[in-house]
Amino acid sequence: MLQTTEFALLRRVAAEQAENRAPSLVTAVVRGGEVLWSGARGEVDGAAPTTDTQYRIGSITKSFIAVLVMRLRDEGRLDLNDSLDKHLAGTSFGHLTIAQLLSHTGGLTSESPGSWWERSEGGDWPALLDHLDENVVKHRAGERFHYSNVGYGVLGQLVAEVRGSSWLDALNTEILAPLEMNRTTPMPVAPHALGWAVHPYADVLLPEPTPDAGAMAPAGQLWSTVTDLCRWLRFIAGDSGTVLHPDTVEEMRAPATVEDGAAWTTGYGLGFQTWRDNGRRLAGHGGSMPGFLASVLVDTATTTGALAMTNATSGVGVSSLTMDMLKLVDDYEPALPAQWRPLPDASPELLALTGSWYWGPMTFVLRLMAGGWVDLRPVSGTGRGSRFRPTGDGTWLGLDGYYAGETLRRHHHADGTVSHLDLATFIFTRTPYDPKAPIPGGVDHRGWRPGD
Repeated sequence: MLQTTEFALLRRVAAEQAENRAPSLVTAVVRGGEVLWSGARGEVDGAAPTTDTQYRIGSITKSFIAVLVMRLRDEGRLDLNDSLDKHLAGTSFGHLTIAQLLSHTGGLTSESPGSWWERSEGGDWPALLDHLDENVVKHRAGERFHYSNVGYGVLGQLVAEVRGSSWLDALNTEILAPLEMNRTTPMPVAPHALGWAVHPYADVLLPEPTPDAGAMAPAGQLWSTVTDLCRWLRFIAGDSGTVLHPDTVEEMRAPATVEDGAAWTTGYGLGFQTWRDNGRRLAGHGGSMPGFLASVLVDTATTTGALAMTNATSGVGVSSLTMDMLKLVDDYEPALPAQWRPLPDASPELLALTGSWYWGPMTFVLRLMAGGWVDLRPVSGTGRGSRFRPTGDGTWLGLDGYYAGETLRRHHHADGTVSHLDLATFIFTRTPYDPKAPIPGGVDHRGWRPGD
């Protein structure tokens, strides 16, 4: 990167470490699959931490659990609308759906009953289950966003039940190995940072415990490095390799609930936190465990992402730091638009579909995209528009906007030419209200005419 950009990033990181007294702080910036910059301040074992130094990432663990659940969904092993009881029996809240657990909208308590789980040696699943009585439900399902570590402990057990193996085995086999995240582990492996509490009124430190959380581990157990989390940022941005289809990752990033009501600056999808900031749409996750704070954040439109990890219990603004780093990079060195290139191939049949279509009197334009995808949206204004992916049977599936999940079909005249499009019962024709098309209610036989 430009020296001015690198210095601005280093200055911001150095100020965060010094002013908020972080024992150590590691950071990085990525874009388009490349690590643009990494920086560190402070010391671990008497030396500057590196991109291979492990830190505990806390609740970023939840996004890995969510990916394991979404893989099961994509394989047809479960549906997000399934009740928990269908796959994991014995809880007092089996009526909750898997989607509600993923998005923290099930109304479950935030912390597991008993001792402070983040600082306690955790028990196994039966021990946790014994504490999950009817009192763990704090809100009506779907009523509001209520962050629940318990919910993700349960989802980890759900993965284990459906897979027939531990969630850690599934994680290693299905995510970490394919993405070559070799330094992401459930317990620390040297070189790693020690977790510290910094005294509020003196520059002295107190060691923090890092126990195995047991059945609550899916809520915040993992340790990772700058190198591995840079790969995870690329995953969140859509470079998901063989682990998940990019459309599924996009589905996970979409806000399922909003945390701050009408302000809508923060929300939560299916395992990822979401933010709106001056027109940007950001996704990622934060993490907090005694002795550690972490944050990963990416602008999916530009694929610019930032991460930060520190070995302090509190006081270091890793979330605001990653946000500022992302803004610095985009301000100093904005991402260039992708080069335009012609499509490698386009069938005459699909080309014949492009151009103007009419929903009643309203003009839409259908455009052909790579891979046989099509884009259908109003020629002007902010009406209903969506992208559609071919399904292989001559239809297209809506991916976003109003028609997400809906099917677009084409119908033909006797001579084989396309007569009209049918989208969730809405009829699109080449001319406004074409009388030859099956318009519900019919078209007045007198046709278009001046007003009376």
